[in-house]
Amino acid sequence: MKKFINTPQTYVRESLEGMALAYPERVRINVDPIFAYRADAPVEGKVAVVSGGGSGHEPTHAGFVGVGMLHAACPGDVFVSPTTEQIIAAIKKVNGGAGILNVVKCYWDDMEVFARGAEWAFTQGIPCANILIDDDVAVSQSAYSHGRRGTGTTVLAEKICGAAAERWYDLQKLADLCRRVNVNGRSFGVALTPCTVPLKGVPTFEISEDEIEFGVGIHGEPGRERMKIKDADVLAEKMALEILNDPAYRRTVQEWDWKKGAWVDIELTSEPLRPGDRILAFVNSMGGTPIPELYVMYRKLVEVCEAKGLKVERRLVGTYITAVEMRGASFTLLRLDDEMVTLWDAPVRTPGMRWGI
Repeated sequence: MKKFINTPQTYVRESLEGMALAYPERVRINVDPIFAYRADAPVEGKVAVVSGGGSGHEPTHAGFVGVGMLHAACPGDVFVSPTTEQIIAAIKKVNGGAGILNVVKCYWDDMEVFARGAEWAFTQGIPCANILIDDDVAVSQSAYSHGRRGTGTTVLAEKICGAAAERWYDLQKLADLCRRVNVNGRSFGVALTPCTVPLKGVPTFEISEDEIEFGVGIHGEPGRERMKIKDADVLAEKMALEILNDPAYRRTVQEWDWKKGAWVDIELTSEPLRPGDRILAFVNSMGGTPIPELYVMYRKLVEVCEAKGLKVERRLVGTYITAVEMRGASFTLLRLDDEMVTLWDAPVRTPGMRWGI
């Protein structure tokens, strides 16, 4: 294992401290318990958007703290969920009096700690909504998740909802928007290599030089199949078609009703993308894939989408939700409406995403 670290035990804290030193006008760090928060927090009268999860996916989540995106992010160790204490401390810090929107990836432990955070907030009179992101079409169930895993759509939801919070959306409207982003987003990932978690010091899985993991999760979880490596165009088309041919996905999720102080069942349906849909096309590096290779993949993705009658109105290409240093890539397609386009285009100023300011 070759990494620029001091010790695995201090890696996450020292990384966040370095980020805060690099962007002092945007981000602050609370050390015990550890979380990142906006330099101007709390923002009075606005709903605060909070997220978090295991480290190793940077810039998700801490790198998206700042104006136009997250108010706070709670990191666990690499591929380990944060604690309930972190969630509660972050809610206390950024609560501006209008409530909290928690953007939660669909993984068992993430869901549990954010659930306890929402329940605590209710006892303090703080309205708090937990909205689940479950966009990975590769698997319908995994050992890590209850249903589809939360992946690339998380980034898009945090940007769009962060912009909406800047525009004084109330909590109900913001929660409805986040849910709508989730059901209109679908993702699929592929790995060429494993990654190495600092605390373990060994690769997360073994794979031959001529093989790829097709449908991999952002922690290195198995996908749909292991196959021989293919040319970029062939692989990109196959990834795109996994998303485009995915049928309607219906499920029941539990959401926290902050008015009643109880968990309620919500019925959700993700409809397939259809000709005429306006989309945001997102090509993401898993950490070790260079930008030129992402552009090769994006080129083919656009070709496939346009051949299917989809209109690519917005795009994002780069390193945004990773699996440490894994060589791999993911595609996310989000069906857009006018409101989402306006919010996507809105200014954002974070360490990991910046435009319009």
